[in-house]
Amino acid sequence: MQIIKDIADCFQSVSSLHVLIGFIFVYLVYYILFVVKKPSVFCHDEMFRRFLLDHCPMLHEKFWPTVWCFESRAQTIMRGLIMSAPAVEYESEILTTPDGGQIKLDWMENDNSKFPDRQYRPTVILLPGLTGSSQESYVLHFVQEAAKHGFRTVVFNNRGNGGARLLTPRTYCAANTDDMALVVAHVKDKYPDSPLMGAGISLGGMLLLSYMAKMGKDCGLLAGMVVSIAWNVFESVLSLEQPYLNKYVLNRTLARNLVKSVKTNLHVFEPHLENLDHVLQASTIREFDDRFTTKIFGYESWEHYYREACLHDKVHALEVPVLCLSAADDPFSPHHAIPVKEAESNDNIAIVITSHGGHIGFLEGLFPRHRSYMDRLFSQFSYAVFTHGSKYLKRD
Repeated sequence: MQIIKDIADCFQSVSSLHVLIGFIFVYLVYYILFVVKKPSVFCHDEMFRRFLLDHCPMLHEKFWPTVWCFESRAQTIMRGLIMSAPAVEYESEILTTPDGGQIKLDWMENDNSKFPDRQYRPTVILLPGLTGSSQESYVLHFVQEAAKHGFRTVVFNNRGNGGARLLTPRTYCAANTDDMALVVAHVKDKYPDSPLMGAGISLGGMLLLSYMAKMGKDCGLLAGMVVSIAWNVFESVLSLEQPYLNKYVLNRTLARNLVKSVKTNLHVFEPHLENLDHVLQASTIREFDDRFTTKIFGYESWEHYYREACLHDKVHALEVPVLCLSAADDPFSPHHAIPVKEAESNDNIAIVITSHGGHIGFLEGLFPRHRSYMDRLFSQFSYAVFTHGSKYLKRD
């Protein structure tokens, strides 16, 4: 009987092994056939398209998202958990706003650069995401990539972020570009002969694109790059309120961070907001915007604010080239909301869409610790802008 039992156990082990091997085989076939794809590049202007394909060679290649976490939420969450944080030494500067507020700028001057004269050193203004700062891993990687090419970076920390005190009840939102205009003017005043471009991630990208659309040729930038932006805020909110992972993990986590910022600065807001307890009970981004953002910035409603923050209907106003990187599976910005058709009417925009990547994810390689797809694209694009942009991207 024992021999029969041993033989049965052996067959069971072999059978389990075959099942495991079969699962791995099917998984890898699915990954290669349906996940690994070349990015789609939507660009109406032939010169801009040729500029990108000539100087960003990775756009010719397939994007191989990390095989064990290519799902959108996995990409979004895992980036924050596993990506390294390069060591960066900043020189901090406090910029005072006309209403008495503070903006903290973190400069990485890069004095060992191949551009020894600070006055002529190419500069990138970086804008972090919703609750981010200059210490976010994705910002640090962008700083590192720019430094490799000899560029200077300056991180624009929104009011109350990055260690600066919040001195006024005004914070920041996706539709107001006053602080961005102040920062650009300050950088241009400090280094008037330095070529300048902007790069924004998530909310930072929304601010950058809104600013460039509003200012047109007077934006002071050679070009811009935005990553994982919410093109249509209404569609983004609907996506983030879908159960269960979107609503209870992504949405509520961001809402908690926003509420935490209000709690930290209660003494600033108490004289100006009647029902702070209602604000502190917000559990979603929409609730927070309805109870807080609209009141601070004087919008009639959250719908009014979201209409002002939408970007899909501002594409036509761009007069300086912008590269936009989006993932088709971004839970913060659904694929159908990416304004591919609208972009066809403007020569100053190129939209690159990867099949996977999540929100600020774009993890690639088996052990994605030190560099992501979006880091590489930023590196190639920023180098191209400062090296070849004056010839290919200059508009009349």
